[in-house]
Amino acid sequence: MIAQDAIDLTPAREAPLPREAVRPRSSEIPDDKAMMRAAVELTRDISRARPEIYWPDMLGSAAVGYAALAGTILVDNTWAAVALGLVSALALYRALLFIHELTHIHRDALPGFRFTWNLLVGIPMLIPSLMYEGVHTIHHTRTRYGTVEDPEYLPLALMKPWSLPVFALTAILLPVSLLIRSAVLVPLGAVIPPLRRLVWGRASALAINPRFNRRAAEGPFARMVFWQELGCSVWALGVLAASYACGWRPLLIALCVVSLTAFLNQVRTLVAHLWENDGDAMTVTAQYLDSVNVPPPAKFSELWAPVGLRYHALHHLLPSMPYHSLAEAHRRLAGQFGSGSTYSKANYPGLMPLLERLARSTMGTR
Repeated sequence: MIAQDAIDLTPAREAPLPREAVRPRSSEIPDDKAMMRAAVELTRDISRARPEIYWPDMLGSAAVGYAALAGTILVDNTWAAVALGLVSALALYRALLFIHELTHIHRDALPGFRFTWNLLVGIPMLIPSLMYEGVHTIHHTRTRYGTVEDPEYLPLALMKPWSLPVFALTAILLPVSLLIRSAVLVPLGAVIPPLRRLVWGRASALAINPRFNRRAAEGPFARMVFWQELGCSVWALGVLAASYACGWRPLLIALCVVSLTAFLNQVRTLVAHLWENDGDAMTVTAQYLDSVNVPPPAKFSELWAPVGLRYHALHHLLPSMPYHSLAEAHRRLAGQFGSGSTYSKANYPGLMPLLERLARSTMGTR
């Protein structure tokens, strides 16, 4: 997410394998035009974002998350508090991941949804939509995916084995980092322009690439950034003031719950792609094959990859497809092409096999 600069993320490049043992480079994989054409043609009728699904899902997830968080803080029984904390983390995780949908749906598709999500989820959790909008779209750019210009890509499969647990565990520090950012750095940046530029460039995006430096916001987006930053700062300072006056226990519990949410998202990030590209530009099909679907009958994938993210490879084929249509889109494409096709090669059985594959990749010689 943020604060990846503290990790040595240099790929572990050792002696190369003999040429005949090396798999084709990702940049050499040609586009499967039949698959790409079918993905569009077979899903035209399910490509509309449906407000009757988006609104109840987001509002319900946020309500359950905050109610369970309140229970975690208020109950005296330790086991009940732990159980409620887990429910809160999972529900808030789902509510938070609607930030991904906000970057892809048309601005006129769901009137008021972006504002309401920021008001109820983004600002209270100090992750407003500005941290993803204008960033995630770079990840989907044809010539930038998997390159040094991609804010959401690192060749994790080519790195050292210890990089993976460090990568996952740094997410635990995210809530504290966000609190410091909104309560201290953003207000100071308002009067210290160099600090403001530094915070915007290096600590205002949900990015994992430590080389990414964000360009200055412009136009209507800059105005939206101002109000979202103001809301986050007022909220963060209010939370700190209330904790100082009434006690720090509720805040510490909330930070623990959000840390669990951030950790879940970081683990999901580890298996969102195969992370095997070493910086070359890739075809759309190569990007698809470097991404991951975990469709049924995989168990629990809706918990650790909610809001359609268990179909991440399919999402890279159809970025604007609403999350509630991805399961049906997958069913149609899997039926059209069957096993052994290019489409089937991005489908995996579950979380643990993907983590094991990634870990093995970091242990191999190159």
